[in-house]
Amino acid sequence: MKITKLFFTITFFIAFAVTAQNKTFTLDEIWGGAFRTEGLQSLHSMNNGKEYAVMEMDQASGATNIEVYTYETGEKARTLVSTTALGGLSSFQDYSFSKDEKRILLSSELEQIYRHSSKGIYHIYDVPSKSIFKVSDQKIQSPLLSPDGNKIAYVLDNNIYMLDFVTGKEVQLTDDGKKNEIINGITDWVYEEEFAFVRAFDWSADSNKIAFLRFDEREVPEFSMDVYHKSLYPKQDVFKYPKAGEKNAKVSLFVADISKMTSDEIKLGDYKDFYIPRIEWTANPNVLSIQVLNRHQNNLDLIFVDAKTKVSKVVLNETDAAYIDITDNLTFLEDNSFIWTSEKDGYNHVYHYSSTGELINQVTSGAWEVTDYYGYDSKNKKIYYQSVENGSINRDVYSVTLDGKNKKRLSKKEGTNDAEFSADYSLYINYFSNATTPYEYSLNNGKTGAVVREIKNNKKLIEKLTKYDLRPKEFSTITINGEELNTWMIKPKDFDPAKKYPLLMYQYSGPGSQSVKNSWNSSNDYWYMMLAQKGYIVACVDGKGTGLKGAKFKKATQNDLGNLEVQDQIAGAKHFGALDYIDASRIGIWGWSYGGFMSSNCLFKAPNTFKMAIAVAPVTSWRFYDTIYTERYLKTPQENAKGYDDNSPINFVKGLKGKFLLVHGSADDNVHVQNTMQLVEALIQANKDFDWAIYPDKNHGIYGGNTRLHLYNKMTNFIKNNL
Repeated sequence: MKITKLFFTITFFIAFAVTAQNKTFTLDEIWGGAFRTEGLQSLHSMNNGKEYAVMEMDQASGATNIEVYTYETGEKARTLVSTTALGGLSSFQDYSFSKDEKRILLSSELEQIYRHSSKGIYHIYDVPSKSIFKVSDQKIQSPLLSPDGNKIAYVLDNNIYMLDFVTGKEVQLTDDGKKNEIINGITDWVYEEEFAFVRAFDWSADSNKIAFLRFDEREVPEFSMDVYHKSLYPKQDVFKYPKAGEKNAKVSLFVADISKMTSDEIKLGDYKDFYIPRIEWTANPNVLSIQVLNRHQNNLDLIFVDAKTKVSKVVLNETDAAYIDITDNLTFLEDNSFIWTSEKDGYNHVYHYSSTGELINQVTSGAWEVTDYYGYDSKNKKIYYQSVENGSINRDVYSVTLDGKNKKRLSKKEGTNDAEFSADYSLYINYFSNATTPYEYSLNNGKTGAVVREIKNNKKLIEKLTKYDLRPKEFSTITINGEELNTWMIKPKDFDPAKKYPLLMYQYSGPGSQSVKNSWNSSNDYWYMMLAQKGYIVACVDGKGTGLKGAKFKKATQNDLGNLEVQDQIAGAKHFGALDYIDASRIGIWGWSYGGFMSSNCLFKAPNTFKMAIAVAPVTSWRFYDTIYTERYLKTPQENAKGYDDNSPINFVKGLKGKFLLVHGSADDNVHVQNTMQLVEALIQANKDFDWAIYPDKNHGIYGGNTRLHLYNKMTNFIKNNL
């Protein structure tokens, strides 16, 4: 094994060295928000291409405003909406424009449901008349304005409604919605969590039709959680949750014609046990696109449905030996040709297809990944995207013409660059950070990438941090099992290579994830610096199965989750332990969710390598997790029992020798506390000593009030006492 230096920026820290006062980080500061960065909230590029809107809070009056700024100068052009002038609405939490920007949908009183879903009170603000009205007195879900801005569709109690602003008429499009039975227009739990979308309906381009999905989840097994609060008797939250190998909801597609007041089911073909992860109308108001994915998720059909004849046709088919990732990159051009991203050549790249599904050309290519697709400039025939061509831990913004020529790197600074383009693509706001630079926002030229002006920086945070003993991340690669793996390491101040230091390893390791990246600090990074101030070295290794290094590397763990990933973490620990300055007898590892699954396995399977481990909200057997995520990588338990059981921490508790802390939230709707309870029982029956904590009524994030502070105090003390 070897270590190769990749990247280490010291400029930022040289400035610190002059004034550093060696102040130590505290958990109260970290979780109290002392090191938060400033940003731009809810940015919307106006249709004129010259202005953008952001949501701002007026500290003096307490009003919520939508302010419009000029791109070129940054000067405020006007206040578009202010709650000081809105009777009955004192604040709002988000907004969205109609296509013509004459109406604005304002959301308030939002109530979180699951990870992506919420319900709330919604108002429509009419820009020309400066008037406002409430969509419904009840909290509704996923409202969407029609393209002409004259209608809105939304979901209430699992049914779809449509309100026509011109006629004032409200129409209920479905009437069979019922909790834990039938859902219309929004996704069920597993679609929301694993396909990352909630609104399961879409307006046609002419605003006359609504396509929507219907989920029949009556045969899906139920999961229940006790909710304690402060009541004398706990309540039960019961919802449908399909665990690996169990029945999914039956999904079907409908198209409602608003003008005819009809709703027809669309037959897509001879599919059995399938998913519909995306629906989207094309540029043609009579052509709907549907993506149909088989249960193994290795065969994807892009289908076009003629809304007039109800005839469906497969225009594109993708297959993969492992699985196909679902994205939101499908974009229809004016001629109904479309942009598509695919890993079919081994790396994620951009493709251009005709309206009938024939490949026109592969727009990008190379041994690197396209990580985001920003859009298409029809005037200049340019595609804008983000990629890791400049190193897998970095992100850059690029442009390329539709024919794949004239590729240009627009971002200039090495680190993580993201972009928000103006409507005409002439300008973009660049979001930049790296491991030594907090977020900077600048206006850039869309053709050259040149900075037009600075919009916002975090100089106040930089100044604040000059008083602290800020520890830099040192990026490198280590060669393990024939692969170069990205790593970072944080060392204590006055690091002495002649001394021996204890090591704490962090990892997540889930398929396609990335923990080693050149971006600004998260809250955890400040915690790691705090640990470094206490004399620990903290390190992270992205092993096989993680992302942005090609499909082969990412999909190496297929059908065998927790095997190669664990081997890489163990080998990484041994590599670090062989360094002169690491005390090989004092190596610990921790992780959350998939990372908790990993840290548990590492401690149980390599008891002579790891002295301690912390597992927060871990999966302890993939048999307990949901269909879509788990079967994507392991198939079903009926087909691949070995893949489920050979790497389940529950089956390896006899290997525990070191110290183990197990943490879970009792109301975790994602990774159920059942995982921890089953592992606890296995540890008890193996007569193994361990520490554990349950946070009442907390979900997968384990937060709220002082919860995070308490958790990190507990973990810090556990590390101090056992590593």
